[in-house]
Amino acid sequence: MTQIQIGSQLNYTVRQETLFLFLVEASQTQHQSIVSESLTFDPQIAVETCNVGPEGNRLCRVVVQPCELSVSYQATVEMTPDQEPPQSVCESDVSQMPADVLPYMNPSRYCESDLLARFAFEEFGQLNRGYTRVQAICDWVNSHLDYTPGSTNTSTTATDVLLQRTGVCRDYAHLAVSLCRGIGIPARYVCGYAVGLQPPDFHGFMEAFLDGRWYLFDPTKLAETTGLVRIGVGRDAADVAFATITGDATLNQQNVWAQFADGNGNANGSSDGSAVSTA
Repeated sequence: MTQIQIGSQLNYTVRQETLFLFLVEASQTQHQSIVSESLTFDPQIAVETCNVGPEGNRLCRVVVQPCELSVSYQATVEMTPDQEPPQSVCESDVSQMPADVLPYMNPSRYCESDLLARFAFEEFGQLNRGYTRVQAICDWVNSHLDYTPGSTNTSTTATDVLLQRTGVCRDYAHLAVSLCRGIGIPARYVCGYAVGLQPPDFHGFMEAFLDGRWYLFDPTKLAETTGLVRIGVGRDAADVAFATITGDATLNQQNVWAQFADGNGNANGSSDGSAVSTA
């Protein structure tokens, strides 16, 4: 059992009536529970909470008139992950997968697994099936891409990243998700908070469905899986943007933080190589 303190501060200049959809609150799962949390807006406005998508991502919808808007979220989250030896985690038989898992085998906007399927099979199709094969995919992505802030944008897809061999966390996750789907392993994009991430920011990582449950992976290797706190999951980053804006507003400042509750910002819960599931 581990407690992690997380938070984010977003400041906007709003120039006309604007609709915001915020996805910044930690999710509730079997192994991730919220001990305490607060979400505040300055100036105070009416907030509608929506559970969106098959996973029930916690989305806040607000309509804001012209102003200087401040959004602040902080929480203490208790993590009780299941950890298993990687060699014991097998791949799931497609015929036995729950119906809600099947969409995560399909291509999506940023994860063109159909275009990358041949490449994925040539590189990873002959490896031993299971957790270690997904880890091999993440290791390959990590070793073949350069982490370069500003090198990609909101139109960059997994195929683009494979060709240019550079990107940021969302690009690493998109490519790993695409390669997993390309060889028949359901995979999904996860946005969240990450202990020890430098520089601090919202983080993009992934989960693969193995042996009947979802397991965490971070292809960037910038954070330990035991220090990842889930905000939301989706087919790719298009489903889980931390803010979607319809109107006229500019983000002036963004601060994000995550640390273990004992005050240690480093991964004192460092992974020992175990397969970690918090879904």
